[in-house]
Amino acid sequence: MIVIALFMFVFVLFALFFLYFWGINPGDMTVFLAADQSFTFPTPIFLIAAVLIGLLLGNGVHILSLLGRSVSSWRGTRRVKHNEETLSIFRKGVGRLLSGDLKKAKTLLQKALDRDRKRVDIHLALANVAEQEGSSQQAIDLLLKARDLEPKSIEVQFKLASVYRIAGRNEDAIETYRNLIAIDGENRKALRALRDLQIERKDWDDALALQKRIVKASSGGGKATAEKDLQLQLRYEIAMASLSKGQIDQAITALEELSREKKVATPARVTLGDAYLQKGLIDKAAEIFQAGYLAEKRSVFLARLEDCYMQAEDPSALLGFYRKQLVEDGDDLLLRLYFGRFCLRIEMVDEAIEQLHAVESSGVDFPQLHLLLAEANRRRNQIDEALNEYRLALKVDNHLSLGFICEDCATPSAEWQSRCPSCGAFDSFILPERQQIQKGRPQIQQAIPHGQRKV
Repeated sequence: MIVIALFMFVFVLFALFFLYFWGINPGDMTVFLAADQSFTFPTPIFLIAAVLIGLLLGNGVHILSLLGRSVSSWRGTRRVKHNEETLSIFRKGVGRLLSGDLKKAKTLLQKALDRDRKRVDIHLALANVAEQEGSSQQAIDLLLKARDLEPKSIEVQFKLASVYRIAGRNEDAIETYRNLIAIDGENRKALRALRDLQIERKDWDDALALQKRIVKASSGGGKATAEKDLQLQLRYEIAMASLSKGQIDQAITALEELSREKKVATPARVTLGDAYLQKGLIDKAAEIFQAGYLAEKRSVFLARLEDCYMQAEDPSALLGFYRKQLVEDGDDLLLRLYFGRFCLRIEMVDEAIEQLHAVESSGVDFPQLHLLLAEANRRRNQIDEALNEYRLALKVDNHLSLGFICEDCATPSAEWQSRCPSCGAFDSFILPERQQIQKGRPQIQQAIPHGQRKV
């Protein structure tokens, strides 16, 4: 009622205004549509009509705008509802995936993908399902589609490279990591992954180039130190590769630099001595090996020295080195061990036994030492002592125990145990030679008459 009354009030006001306006504007107005066509209206009628037409046009535009907004809002609501339903299906699929129900997860995720084929996360989840099902190619196809949708997605690139590696397609993995690095040049995870692939391929130059970038991007701390150590190792591998190609001088230059780096000093010095041996510079090689042992006390240098002097047919020089060093450091048991072995090699049996007993008397006990002592006693024709040393070397007891070994981690044990103390595996202790015995087949034995020998 109020609205009707208000409308009538406005109408009356409008009518009064119209009559007043007509009364003070009695003239007519002629409007020409063409040269010979015109219309004549009272001026108030023309003006009021113009106002009404303007209002109608304005309201029409407003109504159309409201209608457009309503349609757009309706479509947006439908789109939001569709996306929410798709997201709900996707989440259920991911939940099934995490619970290990691959079949249900695949059904739900495929349904979600059918509803929205532009969702990268759905492609990724389905790729995970395919990967767990062992279908690497299906996973790759899904990830390639995801990459097409978002070419710069770091997550997609990493996943694709990972599946390529699982599928054994290392070249494709390398290309993918390179694409990833092109997108994010400071991505250390990608740099490390590509470096590791190049190391596997023994492409040392590319691996070193990548490692330099990794070291440059490292911020410090223990991880940065480890990366610097690996850089030195890669430089060593390049020197080794040069040596294998016959580029001896180039290798020597690199190895001399590396021998001053503590982290790679031992392999660098050993290989540097080997390089000088390849050049025929035996004295220089021996100098490197001697200096290496004095600096690091590593047995590899003594082994190399022995081979070096025996190759030069100059055992007296090595004897001189051993004796001189024992005068300076008689407590060096490693030197005594190798000196004893060398003496045994050149038939200086008494001195060999003296050095080996000095090692044994210090409380050192390992099979190789007993084997050396057994051989020395055998050469002196001391059979009982030799047999005793052989028993110690072979750890043979009066019960002739065969011992046990963990089938999973190879931990030895004198007694059988239900659970391995090292790796925790249950019921894993077996006879070390069990598989060999099980695979073997006894030969058919022929009876041999008493007093005859088989020929």
